[in-house]
Amino acid sequence: MAGRKQFDVDEALRRAMHVFWRWGYSEASIDRLTEGTGLGRGSLYSTFGDKSALFRKSLQRYAQTYHPLYDQALSGPHPNPSAVVAAFLRVTMNRIADPTVPDGCLLTMSAAQFPALDDEGRVVVRATMDVLRERVEQALLAAGAGEQEAAELALCTLATNKSLAVLSRSGFSSDDLAIVAAAAVRNAGASTSEVR
Repeated sequence: MAGRKQFDVDEALRRAMHVFWRWGYSEASIDRLTEGTGLGRGSLYSTFGDKSALFRKSLQRYAQTYHPLYDQALSGPHPNPSAVVAAFLRVTMNRIADPTVPDGCLLTMSAAQFPALDDEGRVVVRATMDVLRERVEQALLAAGAGEQEAAELALCTLATNKSLAVLSRSGFSSDDLAIVAAAAVRNAGASTSEVR
């Protein structure tokens, strides 16, 4: 049939996502993307557009893959804010421990290369992080946190999520990461005024 794709588009996108995840936007060259996806340049461009468009699609695919896991973990009910933080970070730790994906986090890697992204890419990265932060904040409110506490704790939880990704990519052990996650959960039990 004329015009029909002779490859699995979804699988090609998953592979492209892994290239961006492993190398970051700046180092994910077209050569690396063609090698990683198994597609020629023509197929890559005709299917996904330019590198920036493929990056945005990859980031959206990443969110579609992992955000439902966070949503499930945050759905509760949770007895207190610490339990919300623990549930959220458990998903992070499980993703980091998965040997089938690159180290770290595509979203974190992308945020670290923010200046290299075009305007649309920067908007998608920031919006994706804002969605996570808002979901954590809503779960914290549902678990009994006050509005200011929920807002501050959601930001700190997101920051912990991102730092775990950086530490894992830097070769820190799973035990080290567990220490960071446990400290964040403990700190969630303290009011923000106690830690200022």
